[in-house]
Amino acid sequence: MQSNIIGWDIGGAHVKAALINKASEIIAVYQQPCPLWKGLDQLQRAVSVIMQELAGSSYCHAMTMTGELVDLFDNRDHGVKQIIQTMTELLPGAEMLVFVGRQGFLKPSQIEARHYASIASANWLASASFVAQKLGCGLFVDCGSTTTDILLLNDGQVSAEGYTDYQRLLSQELIYTGIVRTAVMAVTQAALDKGKKIGLMAEYFATMADVYRVCGELNEAHDQTDTADGAEKTVIASARRLSRMIGCDFYPDELPRWQQFAENIRAQQIQQIQRGCETCLSKHDLPQNSPLIGAGVGRFLVKQIALNLGRPYLDFSDLFPVDKIQSDMTTADCAPAVAVAYLTDRMGGEKGV
Repeated sequence: MQSNIIGWDIGGAHVKAALINKASEIIAVYQQPCPLWKGLDQLQRAVSVIMQELAGSSYCHAMTMTGELVDLFDNRDHGVKQIIQTMTELLPGAEMLVFVGRQGFLKPSQIEARHYASIASANWLASASFVAQKLGCGLFVDCGSTTTDILLLNDGQVSAEGYTDYQRLLSQELIYTGIVRTAVMAVTQAALDKGKKIGLMAEYFATMADVYRVCGELNEAHDQTDTADGAEKTVIASARRLSRMIGCDFYPDELPRWQQFAENIRAQQIQQIQRGCETCLSKHDLPQNSPLIGAGVGRFLVKQIALNLGRPYLDFSDLFPVDKIQSDMTTADCAPAVAVAYLTDRMGGEKGV
């Protein structure tokens, strides 16, 4: 490898980056909030903050994305074009490669309109392809702040039915649920309170970050999104937001009630993701000793699902040495950024995945 590589995952809510040095060792991962629907200046700000941390060296940049879907853009093609153009302007003169799915990598100057569909929301393929090459077979599950990807890996390849978001929603290889940004009302319409089933209000009163904060499982470094009411990110404030979902006031001495309420909503989200895993597994003859590989900030749910299914669990971070990483985030938190950096390192931008 001739130069350091930065892998970029440009999302609609976050920008993630991973740095690999000339010895092919990952030494830093970053995540910055990027509410891209507010404007391209959000992307400019997030990338600039990360590059300030990495000042003083030249890099090869490898990029994948999902942010083209935000309603800032007229359509996905427009989003892909604008994101590539913005990144090129932000990193003038730098070597840059764009992940074009199974076609591998192309330089921005090589990209034509016919490539846009392969570039759009292809970050899942980068992560899954990297893991497939490492492990051969298994079920790769990336549970993030917003979405969950479920991909079967077999003989070193990704066995995916769908490619676009639409196709993957149909095949249940994409479950649009995550542990931070997802509204509680999008996870379930009812939950248990004091032993009774009660309907939830269809209001943006609380998010799954509130659920996992009250359950004691949320790493606060992973929650870079505003709360539903703009109030603080504490257990008490989260419990108060959850109480609004069933039209109740919150009293501190009732915290155990809302912890049980949160646990029930948590269980329903796990069931939703597990059903997607079971659907994928039912279509393939994957040996029982093949692992579930967990990635994303919600991978603790993947570990639980592996236990439920009687399968071994492997963390994406376990695929790398950890002693050289210089930041609070882990490789598993930013799997697509890590994956595109390594795929670029291996393939030199010349071959498909």
